[in-house]
Amino acid sequence: MKRYMSLDIGDRTIGIAVSDLLGLTAQGVETIHRKTMEDDLKRLGELMAQYETHSLVSGLPKNMDGTEGERCEIVKEFMAKVKETYPEAEITFWDERLSTVAATRSLIEADVSRRKRKKVIDKMAAVFILQGYLDSLR
Repeated sequence: MKRYMSLDIGDRTIGIAVSDLLGLTAQGVETIHRKTMEDDLKRLGELMAQYETHSLVSGLPKNMDGTEGERCEIVKEFMAKVKETYPEAEITFWDERLSTVAATRSLIEADVSRRKRKKVIDKMAAVFILQGYLDSLR
C-alpha cells in the first residue's frame, strides 16, 4: 500500500491532493499560497510527513500540441528543488492538459459559486491530475 501526493504548481499557488492508502482515489488537501521557495518547500515537506508519502506526481502543463513550453520548465525547476531538498522523493510528471478546465466544469456542475471556485480550483486540479495518474496504474 502506497500513498501518492500530487501537485498543481502555479505562480501564486500549489494545489495539493493525496490518494487513499490503496491508491484508488484522490482527495484534495489544500492550496499552498506561495511565499518564498523556502516556505513552499517547508510546507510541502510537512504535508509529505503528515500523509506519510514520498511519491509525488507533478502536473506538467504541456501545450495542446504536446510540446513543452516555458511553464513546463518552471515546473521542472521547482521539482528539481524538491528533489534537492527531499532526496527520498520519487517524482513522476503527469500531463495535466485540461485538468483546470475539468476541475472548473466539475465545480460549476456542483453549483459552486465563482468566489468559492477561485479558492479551491488549484486543489481540484491536483485531484484531477492524481486521479488520472492513479487510473493509469490499474
